[in-house]
Amino acid sequence: MYKRPDRCCTCGGELSITKLKCSTCHTEISGEFSGCRFCGLSQEMSDYLLVFLKCRGNIKEIEKELGVSYPTVRNYTDSLLVALGLSEKTENQPLSKASVLRMLERKEISVAEAAHMIRDLEG
Repeated sequence: MYKRPDRCCTCGGELSITKLKCSTCHTEISGEFSGCRFCGLSQEMSDYLLVFLKCRGNIKEIEKELGVSYPTVRNYTDSLLVALGLSEKTENQPLSKASVLRMLERKEISVAEAAHMIRDLEG
């Protein structure tokens, strides 16, 4: 089974669920249905959420599990909260390549983490 797309491949608009079908008896229900807030997460954010839950939110354990530093875990957590609509974007989030490079310059993140974050921004 494939992950439900949340954006139109033609125009980028938000897709809505309009039909549900029972896999057992094939009953179909049509209408306008709301989607799950977790369904719109990128694969990377979904994977991070699973690690976060597995580690019960323990930052040190998440750092160890992912092999990243505290600022990277914090940025992932902030990004996840924004993606789930639980927080608005804040100034301490890397919103651009320039801000990631500033974090690297201040030695808050490693070169590998900076490269990973920039790939995510381009992604």
